[in-house]
Amino acid sequence: MSEIEFNYQLLSLQNSLNSFALSLTKNVDEASDLVQDTYLKAIIYRDKFDAGTNLKAWTYTIMKNTFINNYRREVRLNAFIDSTDDIYHLNAKSTMEAERPDSSLHAKEIQKSIQSLGEEHRIPFLMHTRGYKYKEIADQMNLSIGTVKSRIFFGRKKLMEILRDYQN
Repeated sequence: MSEIEFNYQLLSLQNSLNSFALSLTKNVDEASDLVQDTYLKAIIYRDKFDAGTNLKAWTYTIMKNTFINNYRREVRLNAFIDSTDDIYHLNAKSTMEAERPDSSLHAKEIQKSIQSLGEEHRIPFLMHTRGYKYKEIADQMNLSIGTVKSRIFFGRKKLMEILRDYQN
């Protein structure tokens, strides 16, 4: 296949390549860039194409691989590497929020609200917030898992009702 024939057949795929790129990126500008990258790579690596095989499938493969590589590159660039010895710093909230003057008041109000719950809702709720699994709570309180889930749910619901003034 001559270079002119190759380029002509490649340009005849423009509508299908645009559609495929749009389905991958969900963004018109990014799709246009992806099509251009695909055309560029197809022209550069024209000698890798076997005449008589499916040009459309070949260019779709180029496009899909380009999209995947771009995505992986973007993820790597946006990844945060925690070089501290303690991973806690990676997931810790900003200390600025903890130092707000009203934050201790809010915490006291939340604790007071939790204590105002009836024992049947307060104990499973507190155990769950401390990391106990439903099964562990059920075993310790001699209840079914469904009852534990229900009590935690209704405990949350009551707390949300009590603390609705603090909701954003």
